Amino acid sequence: MRTLKAFLHDEDGATAIEYGLIAAVLSLSIVAGIGRVQDAIAYLFAEPTAAVQQTLN
Repeated sequence: MRTLKAFLHDEDGATAIEYGLIAAVLSLSIVAGIGRVQDAIAYLFAEPTAAVQQTLN
């Protein structure tokens, strides 16, 4: 019983777990942001490319 109480009150790994969760959330945010940036860049370059192709034809 004493071992169980000691285990429940032990907080040695709490900081590592918190940093791991922060890293996971940041990673997901970066991955989601890259998708939006990719779409925006594709949109920016699609219209000028179409205008150039129309002019050349």
